[in-house]
Amino acid sequence: MRRALPSIAAALLVAGLLAAGVIASPDAADDTREEPASPFALMRDRPTELQPELEDFHPPAAPPAQAANPAPPLAPIDALAPNLPERPSRALGKPWNGRLQNGVQLPANGVAFFTLDSALKTSPSRAWRRWGTDLTVERTLAVIRDFRAANPDAPRLAIGDLSRPRGGPFGRQYGGLGHASHQNGQDVDVYWPRKDRAEMDPKKPSQVDRRLSQDLVNRFVAAGAEMVFVGPRLGLTGPRGVVQKLAHHDNHAHVRWPKP
Repeated sequence: MRRALPSIAAALLVAGLLAAGVIASPDAADDTREEPASPFALMRDRPTELQPELEDFHPPAAPPAQAANPAPPLAPIDALAPNLPERPSRALGKPWNGRLQNGVQLPANGVAFFTLDSALKTSPSRAWRRWGTDLTVERTLAVIRDFRAANPDAPRLAIGDLSRPRGGPFGRQYGGLGHASHQNGQDVDVYWPRKDRAEMDPKKPSQVDRRLSQDLVNRFVAAGAEMVFVGPRLGLTGPRGVVQKLAHHDNHAHVRWPKP
């Protein structure tokens, strides 16, 4: 019994030291897993002089969300399809005796063209003088866009009369020489480019750039024009029955597109 007393005293002494934290438990020595300290936990543990540095800490902001479908860049006005009517356009009757239904208005100007009032000789042309079928407006703008792309040094082309908003007669009573046709939205006048690159209609054949004008005729034919009337003194050519010479057209092309 006397020999057991020292062992019991030793055990009580070790237990007391463990409880006081003077020595560590063998199991605790093997447990090295620790939770990562957050910046705010570090702030509590560090000396006071380091706390301002941590007070300025801000978690990095999340990167802005990227749009799934970014908007395409805007195109020039004459590279866009015009505002089409709810119902397709209709060219009724003949170009010299007809009407226009659900017409489309040609824009007043664009990157590659401007409009010219044939009666007042002013730009832009009055709004009621530039209506056509959707096909007439779209194909005219497409040819002018392609012409500009192929000839970037050329002047902007001047577009003259198309038809009135609902078609019908477009004679002398509407100013200038008037038109025998231009009644159902199939016709459009486009002035020849000038040699001096001036953005105005040529006053005489010697002012017309014939190389650029022939290129323009070729593009109208390739795009499906029914007829392209040209002046008799310009020497412009094209398929027989499509490109035809006509008086009073030495300063502009008269293009007739098919019915929609």
